[in-house]
Amino acid sequence: MPVNNLDELFREELKDLFDAEKQLVKALPKMAKAATSPELKAAFTDHLEVTKGHVERLKQIFEELGMPARGKECKAMKGLVEEGGEMIHEDAEDHVKDAGLIVAAQKVEHYEIAGYGSLRTWAETVGHTKVAQLLAKTLAEEEEADIKLTEIAENTVNQEAAA
Repeated sequence: MPVNNLDELFREELKDLFDAEKQLVKALPKMAKAATSPELKAAFTDHLEVTKGHVERLKQIFEELGMPARGKECKAMKGLVEEGGEMIHEDAEDHVKDAGLIVAAQKVEHYEIAGYGSLRTWAETVGHTKVAQLLAKTLAEEEEADIKLTEIAENTVNQEAAA
């Protein structure tokens, strides 16, 4: 599909993020199961529920825009999820594996932060004010998840992995 203006690009990227979030709904339980740190396991489990909310919020956005709630394959997220899957199956000491899972999860969060930040700005630019507000809420939640992962890494997991 040709993309001729910012609104069309916005709508295409929205489909990409919708697929990305749906991929994460499948990946996060596997990451939670692989984590050995109780705090990390809880963070993944909690973020799964938040991610399910992101899928629902994106459906609301599609409805607001008069679009069907359909994604297009997010190849970037597919690659990030595959990397996380490699870490799940890595033959590593538990704390080292947890450190690797945090890195994999933060790569995902940073991808989502970039995507939601851009989409929020584009929505504002093309006049989708309500949509921009919904995207800003998701962006804030993704930033919170990234901060939580950093805290877990810095407060416990990295020190345990280094020992």
